Amino acid sequence: MVMRVFFYILGVLLLSHHAFADVVTSHGYAQFGKLKYSANFTHFDWVNPKAPKGGTVRLMGYGSFDTLNPYTLKGNSPISTADFASYGISELNEPLMVGSGLYDPSGDEPASAYGLIAESVQYNKSRSWVVFNLRKEARFHDGTPITAKDVAFSYRTLLTQGHPQYRTYLQEVQRVDILAPHRIRFVFKREGNPLLILRIGDLPVLPEHYWRDKDFSKTTFTPPLGSGPYKITEVKPARSLVFERVKNWWGEDLAVNRGKYNFDKVIVDFYRDKHVAFEAFKVGSFDFYIEHQAKNWASNYRFPSIAKGEIIRAEIEHKIPTQTQALFINTRRVQFHDRATREALTLLFDFEWANRTLFNSAYTRAQSYYPNSDFSARDIPKGNEWLLLSKWRTELPPELFRQPFVLTPTNGRGIPRDTLRKALDLLAQAGWKTTSHGLKNRHGEQLKLEILLLNPRLERILQAYLNTLKRVGIDATMRTVDRAQYKQRLDNFDFDITLLTLPQTLSPGLEQWQYFHSSQANVKGSKNYAGVNSPVIDDLLEQLLKATSYREQRTATRALDRALLWNYYSIPNWYISHHRIAYRNRFDFVHTPPYTLGLRAWWLKPTENH
Repeated sequence: MVMRVFFYILGVLLLSHHAFADVVTSHGYAQFGKLKYSANFTHFDWVNPKAPKGGTVRLMGYGSFDTLNPYTLKGNSPISTADFASYGISELNEPLMVGSGLYDPSGDEPASAYGLIAESVQYNKSRSWVVFNLRKEARFHDGTPITAKDVAFSYRTLLTQGHPQYRTYLQEVQRVDILAPHRIRFVFKREGNPLLILRIGDLPVLPEHYWRDKDFSKTTFTPPLGSGPYKITEVKPARSLVFERVKNWWGEDLAVNRGKYNFDKVIVDFYRDKHVAFEAFKVGSFDFYIEHQAKNWASNYRFPSIAKGEIIRAEIEHKIPTQTQALFINTRRVQFHDRATREALTLLFDFEWANRTLFNSAYTRAQSYYPNSDFSARDIPKGNEWLLLSKWRTELPPELFRQPFVLTPTNGRGIPRDTLRKALDLLAQAGWKTTSHGLKNRHGEQLKLEILLLNPRLERILQAYLNTLKRVGIDATMRTVDRAQYKQRLDNFDFDITLLTLPQTLSPGLEQWQYFHSSQANVKGSKNYAGVNSPVIDDLLEQLLKATSYREQRTATRALDRALLWNYYSIPNWYISHHRIAYRNRFDFVHTPPYTLGLRAWWLKPTENH
């Protein structure tokens, strides 16, 4: 009996030792490989840890905002407006970890995150669970400690009432266990998903005591309670915001924050017209201008402040995967069900003409959903990529296996006759016959489409495309609507074709599920704009999420890229691989890191710091 008890206790101890040996405890988390910065690092290499703090900065917001709650489907909050995320100051709540999400993206290291509200992270090697140990000094702005109850509340609230994008990855959590006031565990439905820990680390931590008696789903102009380096102190709805640096902020001396958030006050004025905003910048109304118009960049930076050196105009190379910009074709529409129709629409878009005549040849044609990255499909599928695709050979276009995907270029002076002829052949293959009254199907219905736009400046870019579509017999129109109507129509997939961008990351994963998985095709407000509903794409997304190494991730993403391209769900646009920025000569910074613009680490020169 004594021996039986002895061996039982020995077995428990051995099992406990094995379980302990299987657990990794760290100050951060790398999806693949090792973290760049050790546990005792004091600051990131691209910041000045002794940067002076102080002064006031004015920024430009483009468009408008009708809520300060960025986490729900209703309304447009500031972070959803163009370029706002680049400033590094926002209405977002602080997350558990920083580096892989929107809040504070990594500057010099892909697919890694370091503790912010979480002091450390623990996980088992199979990645079936993760534990976050919270910093006891972490506080909301009203002085209330941030606890595991707040984290659990944030998970439940975003899962049930948040924007659909949160449900995509939070639904992979089986349960949440509060282990102690500052210790919380997330148990996953399946193991072997190393990216999920990064996405859970991105979870914004909301204050339960603040939201308990409020309707989380409603829009609001009252700044919600936060915990970050800045708080909103003044709101002029749809017009301006004032952020002020929090005195004695609990996170100021953390290694992940040292050298950042150096301005005492940040004023953001919103402009609905880019031309008006640019003129305001020229006369000193705000300090930074991130340029997106090639013609403006090439022609309109010859004003006196540039010549005097009062404004610096800079092109800064980067290694950030460029966002997917394209004309997305809504395959929920009957007229776009056939791939041949979508391919014909792609052939009829003359990028080279637009680049030459409108963009001063500043751009490169995107031939991938992941431009400017190592995840773009190359040549023809080989090795493991071929293996992933070959089981779907009967579902995929045969050309995918025989030739690389290349968008046929033009000479920049119009669509060649051979290309027009090929497009008409494809349309005929899809059942659209040429008649004296345009292209019609066997029911006598004409091929019609409307390009839905938000930005009126895109009209001049797309007018030539519209003319080409009409030339071949398509009844094509354009419509530009205001932001509220655009969002409503987008959320309800009430469009034929629209020009959109999909943000891409240094580590493709769950956001690709949001963009392309069939489960998202009919979810109101989802980002599966093209209505992709394909078992092939679903399977490749599963393989991507299962990746346990960078090589596997790259292989799966390239296979996914290839399958998306050959199915012509969108008409790829263009990209650049550098930042175009102009700023008043009153700032200093160490250098621009490869993976972010890094404005959150800039500071005012001593003579300007008043």
